[in-house]
Amino acid sequence: METTTGTAVVANKTQQEHKEYGAVEAVPMSERSLSFGDMIATWIGANANNGSWYVGGVVAGAAFGGSVLVTLVANPIAYLIMALIGFMGYKVGTSTMALTRPSFGVKGSYLPSVLNSTQFIGWTAVNTFIAAISVSLVCKEYLGWPAFGEPGGNKTMIFGIVVMSVLHLLSIAMGHKSVKLVERIGVVFILILGIWETIVVLQHISIHDIMNWQPPKGKLLPIGSAFDAMAAFSLGWVPAIAEFTRYGKNRATATVAPMIGANIGVFWFALVGVIGAIGTAISTGVYDPNNSDPSTIVTKLGLGPVALLVIILTSTTANAVNLMAAGISLTNVTKKIKPMPALWLVTIIAAILTVVPLYIGSFLDSFIGFLDYIGMVFGPIFAITIVDFYLVRKKAYDVNEFDKTKGKYWFQGGFNLKAMAVWVIGVVFFLLVHNKAMFTGTIGATYPTIALTGVIYYILSKLSK
Repeated sequence: METTTGTAVVANKTQQEHKEYGAVEAVPMSERSLSFGDMIATWIGANANNGSWYVGGVVAGAAFGGSVLVTLVANPIAYLIMALIGFMGYKVGTSTMALTRPSFGVKGSYLPSVLNSTQFIGWTAVNTFIAAISVSLVCKEYLGWPAFGEPGGNKTMIFGIVVMSVLHLLSIAMGHKSVKLVERIGVVFILILGIWETIVVLQHISIHDIMNWQPPKGKLLPIGSAFDAMAAFSLGWVPAIAEFTRYGKNRATATVAPMIGANIGVFWFALVGVIGAIGTAISTGVYDPNNSDPSTIVTKLGLGPVALLVIILTSTTANAVNLMAAGISLTNVTKKIKPMPALWLVTIIAAILTVVPLYIGSFLDSFIGFLDYIGMVFGPIFAITIVDFYLVRKKAYDVNEFDKTKGKYWFQGGFNLKAMAVWVIGVVFFLLVHNKAMFTGTIGATYPTIALTGVIYYILSKLSK
């Protein structure tokens, strides 16, 4: 009898350890398994990737000094915001999108959840597209197939997208458990590639020439636009943070570790992108931000197929985090979709979306437009969520009320119309000013939008009490 009971307890414990919690389910402290080191590795792996490399090449249009300034200023601000929401996830135990319920309302939280799923599906598509370029170049090297940009190259790209999607399915096969494993393995190869490319570039081109390079006429990126691009890139990770910090073992794991990992990853790989893009421009005489993707740069630098394979791996480490966030966000909208099927669903949708840039527009235009979308819609959401938790409700959220009809967070028909209106004001403000010289020539529109939205929400919350 005791043996049967003991077996049942062990089986139940094993089942709980492998459980992937839905958005509104609070993870108990007894089942939080991510350590400080795990969290650092996760966020280095998330940020030391193809996207960071590519955005570095894009902001290189602000010249070396401008791109370094943007990287050193925009990212720490974004990751401070991430730490604030990371602590919320640790304290409450739910996903990031569930944390919007007390401010936007139970049903009102569906809006940021849907937006969040779309943005992380979009990030998956961005990284997959970049990795598929590497796959196409490997296929050209060993199979003689046409690579991306060559006649018939789209078929090879589609093959690459299929390969990457299979790798993505494997990376999220056990939810946050498999993501942790992928990040531990991937971060080693990612760092090796970063060192390798940096050494190769600096062997051929002096740092003096890189620092003094200026983009050609018509290719200069205004400093404010570079700020917006980099800020939106880093802020794009914020809606994923609580998906991991709610599994963190302590407060430092949920706040300090993500900031360390994210800043190391993005500082290094954005700088690798900057140096690679400028070095390629100097050596070839042509600066084209369309060719800022890692695959094109490592090919022009002659790093060979091994570097391309590592780029493919970096896509998998980053997209494991993207897919976790996209899938779990869906479970905040409906409980009919369980966490694991939600992860599989968003992986398939992302694969389909990745094909679009092959036939409609340029990848660079799609990328810049995507970053504008992130800064525009998520900046105000972060502001409202942070102000509500820390200033309005004084860190006191009742997770038992998160899913109650006509409960504490139900407001009017499930919507907090005040928060929705403030969000609209933030979006409209961004649209009105982000191309104005006052913002493109200074700090951009993303952070002013966040500040304005937070102030308005705080004032309205105080007035309505």
